[in-house]
Formats: sequence, C-alpha cells, structure tokens
Amino acid sequence: MSNHVRPRPVAADRRRRLQKLPSRRRPALRLAPGRPRRLALAALGLLLVAVTAVWVLWPEPEPRQREYLNVTACLLTDRSGISGDSAKPVWAAMQEASVSSLVKVQYLAVNGPQTVDNARSHVASLAGSQCGLVIAAGPAQIDAVVAAAPTFPQVRFITVGGSAAAANVTAIDAKDAGGLRKMLKQEVIALADAAS
Repeated sequence: MSNHVRPRPVAADRRRRLQKLPSRRRPALRLAPGRPRRLALAALGLLLVAVTAVWVLWPEPEPRQREYLNVTACLLTDRSGISGDSAKPVWAAMQEASVSSLVKVQYLAVNGPQTVDNARSHVASLAGSQCGLVIAAGPAQIDAVVAAAPTFPQVRFITVGGSAAAANVTAIDAKDAGGLRKMLKQEVIALADAAS
C-alpha cells in the first residue's frame, strides 16, 4: 500500500466559502422624482447670485495716465519756487489750464543772486528747450523776460505784473486773480491749439 494522499482542491473550497459571505455593497443612491431638476435649478441660482455679486462689487478700473501734447508751458520764479507769493496763484492757474488743455507745465526757480542777468540765463534755458510759453513771476524774472524776448521770437512770453515790451510778450495784471486765471488759461489753450 502506498502512502499517497490525494490533495483536496483548495480553489474550489475557497470559492464556496467566499460565496457564502454576505455582500458588502452599499445600497444605490436613489433620488426622489424631480429632485435632480431642483438641485440643478438651485445650483444655477447660486451661480447667478455669485456672478451678480462679483459684477456689482468689482472695483472700478484705475484712471489711465493722461496723454499730454508735445508742448510745455514753463514758469520762471524766484528762489522760493512755486511756494512764493508771486508764483503760487500763477502755478495754480497753470495746473488748472493743463488739465483742460493737456499741455505739460513745469517751473524753474532762479538760483543764486536774484538779478536780471542771472534770471536771463534761466529764461534762455527755458526758451531754448521745449517751452513754447514762458511765464515770469517776480521782478527780476519779468525784467529778464522783457530783455530776452526779442532773441526768441518763436516763444510766447507772459509777464505777471510786468509790461509787454516786445511783440511776443503779453502782460497780465497780477492783482486780479480771476483775470489772471482766465488769461493764463486762454494762453495755454492757444499753445495747445498751435501744437495740434
């Protein structure tokens, strides 16, 4: 007799045991009739509310930078610059005119001794650069403009409180603040018109 033992089929036993185990499946999610449609409408409503809120609360765009004309009106002042008594109202009027005409404005303070000769070199600097209109405020600056104006016939000059000694020089009364603003605005707008 042989000691040979017949092997049992392991795979078949295992299969039978696995079939006897309870199923661990979850029950299917079943929605009530019409519920998917309500969920879709609710989601759409929330989306519309969110879009509307973003649109209403979105910040305004930043203002764009102004595009100025390629022309400049320049103010010649004494050493105190635009904070001086004679220059302060002129500078305010020039800035106001700049906004409406898109003409660039700048100023130059006369450094050093407040003499006509020193101021005249500053006038030449402004007239020789990009300034199409040179405005003088202050006694030495006005006298320097009157002396230098015939040398620069292509440049318009304004003396605030001075005299008009040349064809390209206009004198404006400094005591009348309303007239000063009006005249400066007209001159700056005329400069803008000539440039465009």
